[in-house]
Amino acid sequence: PYTNWIGRLTEQDLGIIQNAMELTSISHLAQKKNYELSDGQLQKVMISRAIAQDTPIIILDEPTTHLDLQHKAQLLTLLKNLAKTTRKCIIFSTHEIDLAIQISDQMVVMTQGKALQDSPSELISRGIFSSIFNSENIFFDSSARKFILKHF
Repeated sequence: PYTNWIGRLTEQDLGIIQNAMELTSISHLAQKKNYELSDGQLQKVMISRAIAQDTPIIILDEPTTHLDLQHKAQLLTLLKNLAKTTRKCIIFSTHEIDLAIQISDQMVVMTQGKALQDSPSELISRGIFSSIFNSENIFFDSSARKFILKHF
């Protein structure tokens, strides 16, 4: 977003891009086309792109969509590490509540008619996760810090 009207990158821009690729461990993908990337690689490219824009806040919508559990964990660990190393606020939406509880410093839980923000531990102690789903088949185990499906 900082290029001139021609869109030409300066040496400084190229350095910022290289740094962003190194932070996300995707330098080896620099010459690949989008259609040659896996979903996980493409997610890392998008995160690298957001880092290169050098904003204090990065907002991601469902960054773990289409990823298997291993790659979800890797991506969320990457985001947690990036927040620490770059001192950026990383906000992401997710339906992966169990994973968000484990990785997030703060969570905003949105239910019908209200939004609550606090640390995962505080939200658990306040019983917020126990009331999210209106289903007899799902319950939140606060000691395990995760949702459990009741046996059928």
